[in-house]
Amino acid sequence: MPQTPDALNTDKEGFDPITAEIIQSSLQAAADEMFAAMRRTAMSAIIYEVLDMGTAICDKQGQLAGSGAGIPAFVGMLDKSVHKVIEKFHQPDDIKPGDIFITNDPFTGGVTHLNDVVVVMPVFAEDEIVAWTANMAHWNDIGGMVPGSMSTEATEIYQEGLQLPAIKLFSRNQPIQPIFDILEANSRMPDFMRGDLWAGIASIRVGERRVLELIRKYGKAVFLHAIEKYMDYGEQVTLGALRNLPHGIFELDEEQDDGRVLHVRIEISDNAFVVDLTNNPDQDKGPFNISRDGSIVAAQMVLKSVTSPGTVCNGGSYRPLQVLTRPGSCFDPHRPAAMGIYYELDIRLYDLIWRALAEHMPTLLPSGGFASICGTLFGGVHPDTGRQYSVIEPELGGWGGSATGDGNPAIFSGFHGETYNCPAEISEARNGVVVDRMSFHDEEGGEGKHRGGKGVCIEYRIRSDNAWFTAAYTRFKFPPWPLEGGRNGSPNYVEVLRADGKVERYSAVSGVVLNTDDVIRVVTGTGAGWGNPIERDSDRVRDDLKNGYITPEQAEKYYGFENS
Repeated sequence: MPQTPDALNTDKEGFDPITAEIIQSSLQAAADEMFAAMRRTAMSAIIYEVLDMGTAICDKQGQLAGSGAGIPAFVGMLDKSVHKVIEKFHQPDDIKPGDIFITNDPFTGGVTHLNDVVVVMPVFAEDEIVAWTANMAHWNDIGGMVPGSMSTEATEIYQEGLQLPAIKLFSRNQPIQPIFDILEANSRMPDFMRGDLWAGIASIRVGERRVLELIRKYGKAVFLHAIEKYMDYGEQVTLGALRNLPHGIFELDEEQDDGRVLHVRIEISDNAFVVDLTNNPDQDKGPFNISRDGSIVAAQMVLKSVTSPGTVCNGGSYRPLQVLTRPGSCFDPHRPAAMGIYYELDIRLYDLIWRALAEHMPTLLPSGGFASICGTLFGGVHPDTGRQYSVIEPELGGWGGSATGDGNPAIFSGFHGETYNCPAEISEARNGVVVDRMSFHDEEGGEGKHRGGKGVCIEYRIRSDNAWFTAAYTRFKFPPWPLEGGRNGSPNYVEVLRADGKVERYSAVSGVVLNTDDVIRVVTGTGAGWGNPIERDSDRVRDDLKNGYITPEQAEKYYGFENS
């Protein structure tokens, strides 16, 4: 007997699934609009050019319901930020329409480090919270012991800047002025801070407006039901993908550049993806620590990559994930551990989990990439305007080759997501430097049947005296790892080329004094190769030579290719 239209268009609770799908897609569009609003109104190039930010809409319990573009590690933190606000402000009348909250404290939860500031807002309908809007963005300076607020020499979080432990910024649509005063008093760049904060506020208000439009159009009950069904669907997609993955226990120990040995144990079954990090070193005495929430996000990103990278992503997607940590370890530190360089340990964890799986699933996952944020911080006084500038540049690098082809050249790590390099014109106009060079380098590494993507060389020339430079790179001592007989990639490092001709090479350093015509030279890693290089198709080797990816000497040495 044929189904009636009503039977086709209603679920067992009597709700229209087509309408639910429209609501779900509209939430995604709203999160993207939040992202666009922040990008267009932010003061700092790290936000409006590099897109070092993330936006999200969460359901009333704080679960991720719709996410915008930007850094996956940021989007993955936003639901956790909302959870902490809900947990802290749990008494009746603690949260009212028009309230806005701000947080940057990783020990309170849902934050990476102090420079990454989150603003969240409840969305009320009929006197009930029906959703939350949230965003996170990197602020250039939040106070602390050094300009830029990030130092490889920090030993406690108090040295890294002002802490905002999930506090109220607006009450009933009115700004709490003392909070704004405290923020401005603690930043070396208060005008930039103010502009970026108001951009964040505008962004979450855009999200609130779009959610309320959906509720007015479809009704509160339908809206809430659509989100609930969306969460269930996300869970089912992940569970379906887990059943098709190899099951078992996958373990890996890997030595790091600083001598620490990191360990991961992963267990995959039909119903669970368990990441055990309990057997790891104690928290670092410096800033190379990540919060438990940060550890969870690294595991979430890998889970998403191996299950459903091109489909639904919401709170339900991660229900099968379990992450085990040991309090007091580098992956779950106690206060007052410093966390300013959290991102390098977080990407080390992301890469560690990836490698543990890839070595047992070489046709599913690629070889290792440059796997570093390569955060390059510099600042000083702009020689033309006399204004102080302070910037952080995440850098591009190469990804590993895979069973299906060569690795991507010159893009950000998978951890960093949908971000862009800052154009040379912006760096020169806003930051008082000259970009002398931005190109691929020709260092050896990453050879394979499918080669790794090329890393880059970027040179920033300083134009004023008494500037400063800080950096923290990993994969300096141990380059990207290959699969199936490929060769290691090349390392990440940074050099200071002094005006007098001297060269200094670093992987991690803080507060190096630079003067006029000193050059910061960034060299990022080429991804590792996949498969024996001698098996590479000769036409591809010829194209590599033509395009300058390899030299004639490298073609002959690794591929047995003689260019006639």
